[in-house]
Amino acid sequence: MSPNTASTPIISSNTTPTTSTKPTRKIHDVVIRLAGNSQDGIQAVGGFLARLAGRSEQEVMTYMTIPSTISGGPSIFQVRIGSGEVFSAGDQVDFLVAFYQHSYENHIHSLKPGGILLYDSDHVTPNLNDKTYHYVGVPITSLTVEAIGGTARDKGKNIFTLGLLAKVFDLDTAKLEKLILDRFKSKDESIARNALNAFNAGYAYPIANYLDQLYTFEKYEKAALRPQVTMDGNQAIAYGLITGGVRFGAGYPITPWSSIMEILRAELPKYGGIFVQAEDELGAVSMALGFSFAGYLAVTGSSGPGISLKMEALGWGCMAEMPLVVINVQRGGPSTGLPTNVEQSDLMQAIYGSHGDAPRVVLAPQTVEDCFYTAIEACRIAREYSVPVIVLSDTALATRIEAFEEPHLEELYVPVQLDLSPHEGNYKPYALDRITRHLTPGRYTADGKYPVVSGLEHDEYGHPTASPKLHSAMTAKRRDKLRQLAATLPTPAIYGDETAEILLVGWGSTYGPIREAVDTLRRQGHPVAAIHLRHLHPLPPRLAEIFTRFKQVLVIEMNDYGLYGYGQLATLLRATTVCPHIKSHCKTDGQSFRVSEIIQAVQALAK
Repeated sequence: MSPNTASTPIISSNTTPTTSTKPTRKIHDVVIRLAGNSQDGIQAVGGFLARLAGRSEQEVMTYMTIPSTISGGPSIFQVRIGSGEVFSAGDQVDFLVAFYQHSYENHIHSLKPGGILLYDSDHVTPNLNDKTYHYVGVPITSLTVEAIGGTARDKGKNIFTLGLLAKVFDLDTAKLEKLILDRFKSKDESIARNALNAFNAGYAYPIANYLDQLYTFEKYEKAALRPQVTMDGNQAIAYGLITGGVRFGAGYPITPWSSIMEILRAELPKYGGIFVQAEDELGAVSMALGFSFAGYLAVTGSSGPGISLKMEALGWGCMAEMPLVVINVQRGGPSTGLPTNVEQSDLMQAIYGSHGDAPRVVLAPQTVEDCFYTAIEACRIAREYSVPVIVLSDTALATRIEAFEEPHLEELYVPVQLDLSPHEGNYKPYALDRITRHLTPGRYTADGKYPVVSGLEHDEYGHPTASPKLHSAMTAKRRDKLRQLAATLPTPAIYGDETAEILLVGWGSTYGPIREAVDTLRRQGHPVAAIHLRHLHPLPPRLAEIFTRFKQVLVIEMNDYGLYGYGQLATLLRATTVCPHIKSHCKTDGQSFRVSEIIQAVQALAK
């Protein structure tokens, strides 16, 4: 916790409570990690804390790990709440909640020296001789059973713990109770009642007697006039797609894409649309292409191996120049790899996957808020350039909860109406002298001809051809429209010291850790700057000009160095800008970048 954390233990687990009156320390931000098993509901508690922060005009960022097994297994949920800008979920933890012995043993070293370990004394026996931390033992399991009845066993201990945290950090209990009721309103009344009983029992527990002080957040006056919304990256993408004009889609379940599919399945019918769960990935992308062919912008999506299965049909979309949005929520490794861990190793697949020269657009959101706006931009580009657009999100963004200013939906919302108006003149669907615009089948054209769409190489009317001259011309046409798009893209802004010698380059979910690393390094007197790329294919203009202004360019990304020593984006940037001083800092441990890892990489480069 900043700015102050006690340096001596508050109290050991066997200390007798003495008083409930404690001083309160104001804090700027706190990192809380809940460690337990996946069925304990720790994600729900973390979600409550994050949503409370969002409704209290505070910044929040979360991080979670879940096992890839169907049920059970160790899991954590980490939430960082701050009265100011929060760019990462935090490298080290101020307050660790351990439900089991393995939770304590696996995560105690993530706790800052002087940090607080709150443990379930029914299951955890810590080493109290280690004076590095403060220990607060509470029989969470047995007190939960006592609060809500013996038949409930330890179900509800997550909510009991939420009550404890509400007391320690002086949280708004009225808002938390409403969040709890909203969460269980669709279930039996007894479930909500038990949850409130558990919460109130936790809040009433005299935990203050085991701490030398309680905490409250500094007041933070945000400049924004609009209320905040709180959601994860997958939710932001789904609602961005609907706002951007998507009404149809098809997909097949796979972690971590599935929740986007579930949201679209539930929400699209409210807007006159439909989402179909297909029999497999190839069926899903083909159905989506069919929806787009019919005149409605459609979406499909998947993760890792599911995207690979879509590549053949995606090639058809590139050749037929069909508007389509494809969401790839990246996960770790090839094949089924690390299904619940993060990685950024699908970049080359997104750009060059499929067969032949099949140009498509690739975008990468950098925050949860940006997931919403990137989805809208993907819809616009797909329509304007009649091209498949891939949105490269990742597991970290998909599961992370952030609060951001409510979007101006009345300005962003794209109404959907099937265009069947007559088309004037001699219409060529694939005219060589302009960007293709897909026409709805059945639209009347003045020359009496109907547009033809084909995955075969074709002439300007869409008729199949094997003409070498036409194939070269059409290949160039499909490539050049991406060049025209590139000319409209903004050059990335430089963050930090523009006169520095070192420039960091990132993409996707590394945005927050890179930005926090730049801030930290600059406070320490190390000049450094950063840019973050949102448009990955085509790349934005003037990158080479930016790179030549710095002596060192270090690309931060979560994929392998590869045979030639460079990550996927670094390889692309070296090829396109011919800048020899571009270097890579990569990782493939399935975890998001820590701020300290980036700082160490920069310090090593500066030596």
